[in-house]
Amino acid sequence: MIKIHHLNCVQIESPMGSAIGHCLLLEGINQLVLIDSGIGLSETKDPEKKLGKELIELTGFKFDEKRTAIAQIQKLGFCPEKIKDCIVSHLDPDHIGGLADFPDMKIHIAKEEYESFKSGNERYLPQQLAHNPEIKLYEKSNSKWFGLPARKVDLDFETEIYLIPLFGHTLGHCGVTFKENEKWIFYVGDAYYLRDEISDLNHPVDELARIRAVDNEMRKESLQKIREIVKKHGKEIEYFGYHDPTEFQATKENLADNDVYY
Repeated sequence: MIKIHHLNCVQIESPMGSAIGHCLLLEGINQLVLIDSGIGLSETKDPEKKLGKELIELTGFKFDEKRTAIAQIQKLGFCPEKIKDCIVSHLDPDHIGGLADFPDMKIHIAKEEYESFKSGNERYLPQQLAHNPEIKLYEKSNSKWFGLPARKVDLDFETEIYLIPLFGHTLGHCGVTFKENEKWIFYVGDAYYLRDEISDLNHPVDELARIRAVDNEMRKESLQKIREIVKKHGKEIEYFGYHDPTEFQATKENLADNDVYY
């Protein structure tokens, strides 16, 4: 049995509306696993120095120390030093700033994504990995999940966890899936920005997604894969992305009383 803690670790206010950063903390019997980490504590304290004024103005980031993953994890009553693993969907700044708050944590990431990060692509901030964390790279899909290629994450955890390649937004962007009781949880990261993109093929946010995609054709193919999985296996899967506040609100309403979210 595992317990899932849903954390909103980013707040964005832009002309297109509000967005969030939906991270997960998986609680096992003797282990805690983080999935994405949001904006970090040092970035919240000195955002222009750490992230840059241009990026802040472009995205519409808002900052609050209580929203950081480490602050929420401490509020849950956990010792941050006990979190030894973080599975990362991709290495965009709003997904990995919090990694430095857990300096002993091992990072699990697709090899293609890490190579893109190291290539000098301007979308990334190299200093976010300057604390030199241990990094486990996943190159080949060694499994299948509902017909999709899957890369099993090397963790001794209560449930198997897989990286699901959903390339396009970045060259190594992956979803993350795992089983809770009899239902699969499918976190799709930035494969879509809003859940409405699943049913609306011409949603206005598609233009933003196109602009932010490294390979837009791959992005559209990945989004179509999600649509097909949801259509065929929707009753077996609970799915959500990183940025949609309505998804987080729906999750929040189903949380137990002792769960904490921001």
